[in-house]
Amino acid sequence: MRKLVYGGAMSLDGFIAGPNGEYDWIVPDPEMDFAAMMGRFDTFLIGRKTFDAMRRAERTAPPAGIHYIVFSRTLRPGDCPKATLSEDAERTVMDLKKKPGKDIALFGGGELFRSLLALRLVDELRVSVTPVLLGGGIPFLPPPADRAKLRLIKHRLYRKSGTIELAYDIVA
Repeated sequence: MRKLVYGGAMSLDGFIAGPNGEYDWIVPDPEMDFAAMMGRFDTFLIGRKTFDAMRRAERTAPPAGIHYIVFSRTLRPGDCPKATLSEDAERTVMDLKKKPGKDIALFGGGELFRSLLALRLVDELRVSVTPVLLGGGIPFLPPPADRAKLRLIKHRLYRKSGTIELAYDIVA
């Protein structure tokens, strides 16, 4: 069965974006192999707020071989012509996990992560902890959230940037 993996960059104080949604503090380490990291996925799940930020940056066309699914109750198909639109995250994820294919990435969206975590649909968590303190912003896991037990499966320190990559299976 396919895995649903939530991940991305996070500040040391637990934010995935600054107070105004900024992510200029995320500086990729030259040792990171993004092609290998992304190569395990063929589907990206995107929350509406993240998709809005992607639209502002004009980055809504998925890379070759990747399918975008945007979750929203307010967007219309014309708002995201190169993606599938869904209002039912639980049903969509359950159906995707049963289909053949690569793993599924939950791309951005702490609120979408929180709701799918509560439904016990997230299998793995991958986060690159960036050595910066933002002091506020969009949290990695917005409250209120259920407790989840994690089991470390990988870690790596990128010495040039000071970023620490962590990977966990979600066990309960």
